[in-house]
Amino acid sequence: MIPVAEFKQFTEQQPAFKVLKPWWDVLAEYITIAMLMIGVFGCTLQITQDKIICLPNHTSADEVSQISCKEFTQSTPPTNSSDDEFPTSTPPPVVTSGSTREMTGLRNNLDLQQYSFINQMCYETALHWYAKYFPYLVVIHTLIFIICGNFWFKFPGTSSKIEHFISILGKCFDSPWTTRALSEVSGESNQEKTADRELSKPSFEENSPSSTELPVPDKLVAETASASVLDKKEGEQAKALFEKVKKFRHHVEEGDILYLMYMRQTVLKVCKFVLITIYNAALVGQIHFIVPCSVHTEDMTGYNSFCCNHTKAHLFSKLAFSYLCFLGVYGLTCLYTLYWLFRRPLKEYSFRSVREETGISDIPDVKNDFAFVLHLIDQYDSLYSKRFAVFLSEVSESRLRQLNLNHEWPAEKLRQKLQHTPEGRLELHLFKLPGLPDSVFEVTETESLKLEMLSEALIPPLVTKLVRLEELSLFNCPAKIQHASLAYLRDRLRVLQIKFEDIKEIPLWVFSLRALEELHLFGYLSQDMSKNVTLESLRELKSLKVLTLKSNLSKVPPTVTDVAGHLQKLIIHNDGTKLLTLNALKRLSLLKDLELIRCDLERIPHAVFSLNNLQLLDLKENNLHTIEEIISLQHCRKLSVLRLWHNQIAYIPDHIRKLKSLEELSFNRNKILVLPPQLFLCTKLRHLDLSFNEIRELPPEVGVLQLLQFLSLTGNFLEELPNELFFCQKLKTLKLGQNRLASLSPKIGSLTALVKLELKGNKIDFLPPEIGGCVSLKKSGLVVEQLLIDTLPSDVREKLSED
Repeated sequence: MIPVAEFKQFTEQQPAFKVLKPWWDVLAEYITIAMLMIGVFGCTLQITQDKIICLPNHTSADEVSQISCKEFTQSTPPTNSSDDEFPTSTPPPVVTSGSTREMTGLRNNLDLQQYSFINQMCYETALHWYAKYFPYLVVIHTLIFIICGNFWFKFPGTSSKIEHFISILGKCFDSPWTTRALSEVSGESNQEKTADRELSKPSFEENSPSSTELPVPDKLVAETASASVLDKKEGEQAKALFEKVKKFRHHVEEGDILYLMYMRQTVLKVCKFVLITIYNAALVGQIHFIVPCSVHTEDMTGYNSFCCNHTKAHLFSKLAFSYLCFLGVYGLTCLYTLYWLFRRPLKEYSFRSVREETGISDIPDVKNDFAFVLHLIDQYDSLYSKRFAVFLSEVSESRLRQLNLNHEWPAEKLRQKLQHTPEGRLELHLFKLPGLPDSVFEVTETESLKLEMLSEALIPPLVTKLVRLEELSLFNCPAKIQHASLAYLRDRLRVLQIKFEDIKEIPLWVFSLRALEELHLFGYLSQDMSKNVTLESLRELKSLKVLTLKSNLSKVPPTVTDVAGHLQKLIIHNDGTKLLTLNALKRLSLLKDLELIRCDLERIPHAVFSLNNLQLLDLKENNLHTIEEIISLQHCRKLSVLRLWHNQIAYIPDHIRKLKSLEELSFNRNKILVLPPQLFLCTKLRHLDLSFNEIRELPPEVGVLQLLQFLSLTGNFLEELPNELFFCQKLKTLKLGQNRLASLSPKIGSLTALVKLELKGNKIDFLPPEIGGCVSLKKSGLVVEQLLIDTLPSDVREKLSED
């Protein structure tokens, strides 16, 4: 006997897999169980009871067709007084009549063995094979149906995807975020949930269409206030689910193996059903209760024909008809499955109804295997796909990210990150966050907001709380803005810094900030200026005064001239790329400051000489070897700051004296050997930086610079200083470090305004006591070796140490 538990391994599935079994698969599963029970019951009877019982026919027959058991069944066989044994008397003579003759048995002592032998022989030769093996066929066929119905749950190529999907689905369905998101994404406040149950969806990015209000079914809305609160652990779990759903979707949408496997096993079941139905219907009539049997055993038993009783024929016949009925219903489910598979495209799944019911408008439609399993889930319960859809929505994910951010970054924690910028603004710097916390807008003292490498930043209407905000920095941070936020910033934001990898990352709403005064762009632009469509929008910035372009330009963008009427400062930091065309600069008539840094310039651009209002010219880190054309800068009558530092300049031309208005001049880090006396005819100089050159002598004409406050000669080859240097009574900073000075003149004491004196790195053995005459000089401003300070008299040292 085979216990039913032995077949459990064929039918047992994880309970969670039931969501992928539509009603027809469930019905088919119960039908297979019933068919399996029929087969097992038949097999049990086949093993435990006699298979066939035969009695001799007294009429001899050479073939089975000549045996007639009808009269045998209708008449009672004669009995004798010898207890059902064969006749013990001498066999009577055989009477022949035509082709038949009467048979009599032989007397022997092997009666039971003879009947057993005949029973077995007739069972093997006379009984039809279908009547013998019917229950085994039922078991085999049913097992094949079970295997076909569950093969895709076991096949390695499909089972891994199914298990992964079931695991994710269960977590998505039970996640606290699912219920929360269905209301949060719809913009439903806690008060509206309990009162009106009405939805008011927030407006999104500037160019997004306005959305209409849609009712949310009560069953999808959180019923308690506790459902709207997620702890940190639940938030992290929901965040991980979003990543799992993304990866799973990307994986299963690439192919359709689940769909094909399900279709193939369904087609196989239909073919199997047709085949089994045909041959069972044809052979079920072969199950007979009386079976004639011809066995040539006259020599051993005295008979050669028998009439046998198939003891289980009647029951097998009923079981066969029952089996065919179940098989017919099973076949109908298979045919319906085929109809469902071909009735509509199952490789496409639309969440349109879910979008309408939940108000989550960005749930994407899916395809291939992902779509197919969702269609199967809908047959089980459509609520699963609705709750699962929450984790396909980017809006839902952003809301979750926002919720986690608000928990992780409270206002007090953000307030501790406030720092002062070089411009004196109070700055809040956020680095590498997944989004912009709402708590940022509770730090109302913020004047400068710097967002660096944020995955996504949405500036909500809460920005109106930052009443002191003037500066915004977006460093590799794609930012979106809502309508109310843009309206607020349009009239308040003064400074904007954007660092980008692609010019397309510059948000277009930037160019609607009509109050913007400073725009700083850091990133690579196309060499083909016609492709820089974004820069065409510069003309919209009517208040722009400062423009910084740190890029790789080959020419000054023509669009810069669109702001020529109000632009006052232009900075081009070209990162070593040669700037070839600068003609557009001529139109910047109001330009006051011009910085061309690392532009690989070999000469001072001629376009600069046309800028009559220019006050500052900075040509740092270029490739200037000669500056003979510096005389043309005399046309820039307002030029007061000239910085030619970090170049290859070998000498200063004499006609630099023409630049009478210069107040600051920087030649540091060049290759200057000799200083022309004419340099010191620029009598308005207040700041002169000649450090890190190859100067060996300082001309005595330096004494002419009576307004000089800063002089740096660090890193040269000076061996002595002219006494005229100490005529510069307004000197506050004097840097003479890393030279070859052997002594310091006692006249240093005449520099009463001196605040900082640097002498470190020379050959000086002692400091003159007269240094005490520098009443403004303190020990903190004296940069020398400690040994030199020790050479000073104690009273001088005490004076220097006074606060």
